[in-house]
Amino acid sequence: MAAFNVVLGCVMALLIILFTISSIARYYIKFILFIVLSLLSASLPIPLMLIRPFNPRNALIPAALSRLTSRILGIRWTVRGLENVDDSRGAVVLLNHQSSIDLFVLSELWPLMSRCTVVSKRELQYLAPFGTAAWLWGTVFIDRGARSAQTVLNQQSLAVKEHKRKLLLFPEGTRHLGDKLLPFRKGAFHVAVDARAPIQPVVVSKYHFLDDKRLRFGSGEVVITILPKIETENLSKEDIPALMETTQMTMQETFTRVSAETKSRLAMQEKHD
Repeated sequence: MAAFNVVLGCVMALLIILFTISSIARYYIKFILFIVLSLLSASLPIPLMLIRPFNPRNALIPAALSRLTSRILGIRWTVRGLENVDDSRGAVVLLNHQSSIDLFVLSELWPLMSRCTVVSKRELQYLAPFGTAAWLWGTVFIDRGARSAQTVLNQQSLAVKEHKRKLLLFPEGTRHLGDKLLPFRKGAFHVAVDARAPIQPVVVSKYHFLDDKRLRFGSGEVVITILPKIETENLSKEDIPALMETTQMTMQETFTRVSAETKSRLAMQEKHD
């Protein structure tokens, strides 16, 4: 036991040294912490979730633990536009997709928007125990690119309309860390028009502290902006292309503006440090 403690102490000391002096080591250590702590945050409350399976409120405890994880990793969050949230009706909530750490964005939004349901790719469902937990808090799993995906999304129109669900989707479909949003997919817009429900754009500022190409994972601030709803009540299928264009332009403008703001603050912080 004593030998084990010595070895463990040496390993921990080595990791701390690497974390301090190497940005590449810090990148991998932070992502390992993200994965491990996210799995623990999701799986530990599973026994409580079994009491009321498929209830969106099951995600509140994992979300609280996830918010703690993001603070440990040095990420600060600011949410703007709470006055634009209307919990008296359902909505299709669209978010830009940058990284796997977008999980933290969901954990920030979950307690602020009632009856949230996330749409995720089918592969996540089989990533136990995280997939099991996500299933228990009502995540809608789809096979990207398959015909069945649109059928599943169409079924969610009733949940949005009748049960006032907030259906959260990433319309770009693929995560990226670029300056321009990728072209949006139509599925979310079909759901909104079918349900006569508003689209609620949510823009997450660029992760300036994260660079997958240079293997950099630092600390920084992220601003989440909840934009005013875009109504679809009087729209038809023929209006979807124009609706998509308007939504993407609005989100891109906000993404560019707020990302410039957080980049400027980060530069000032680094200069001060």
